[in-house]
Amino acid sequence: MSQAIAKLRIVRDVFIPLGRAHLEGELSIPQGAHGVVLFAHGSGSSRHSTRNKYVARTLRDSEIGTLLFDLLTEEEGEEEKYTRHLRFDIDLLAKRLVYVTDWLRKQEVVQNLPFGYFGSSTGAAAALVAAAELKEQVAVVVSRGGRPDLAAESLPKVKAPTLLIVGGRDEQVISLNWEAYRLLRCEKRVEIVDRATHLFEEPGALEAVARLAADWFKTHFESKVRAVGMP
Repeated sequence: MSQAIAKLRIVRDVFIPLGRAHLEGELSIPQGAHGVVLFAHGSGSSRHSTRNKYVARTLRDSEIGTLLFDLLTEEEGEEEKYTRHLRFDIDLLAKRLVYVTDWLRKQEVVQNLPFGYFGSSTGAAAALVAAAELKEQVAVVVSRGGRPDLAAESLPKVKAPTLLIVGGRDEQVISLNWEAYRLLRCEKRVEIVDRATHLFEEPGALEAVARLAADWFKTHFESKVRAVGMP
C-alpha cells in the first residue's frame, strides 16, 4: 500500500440518487481532514477531468477531502455530447450542486466538516450560484479558469471567501473575472498564473493552481472550524 493511499481514511465510489437515475462520484477523505471540497466540472467535462483529479490529489495531500462527481446523469451526458444544451444551463448545474451538497452533508463520514467548492469554467458559475443560495453552509469557493460572470446576479449574495484563478494569457477570461470580482461582496482575491492559457497546460501552471487552491481552502477551512468551534 502506498503512503498516499495509507493516509486516506475513506475512499469510495458513490452513487447519488436523482429520481430514477443517479450521479456518480468518488469520495476521498484523508486522515485529519480540515474540510471537504466538491468539484463542479466545466462544460463538456466530467468527474474524470485529469486537471481536477490533479488538483484533488494536491488537496488531499494537504489533508482536505474531495468529492469528484458528475453534474449530469449518464443519459444526460450522452445526450449532451450531441446537443450541448446543458453545459451552459447554470441554473440546472447549480441546483445539482446544491442537491449533492445536501446529500453529502447527511453522510456520516463527513459530519462536522466544513464544505467548499472548486469550480472550473461554467462549473465555477454553478458553484457561485450554489454558494449564494446556501450562504454560510459553504465555507470557501475557488474558481479555475472560470466563468463567474455567468453567475452575475448571485455574486453579491455570496458569503464564502472566493478565489478566482485565471491564466495570464487567457485575456478575455481575465476581463470577465475582474467584472465578477467587482460584484462580489465577500472576502475575495484574483490570482493570475503567469504565461498560462485557459487550460493551464503550460509546465508548472496546473501545479500553481493546485498550490493556490490548497492554501486558500486550508486557511478558510481552519478559520471556519475556529469560528464555530467544530471538533
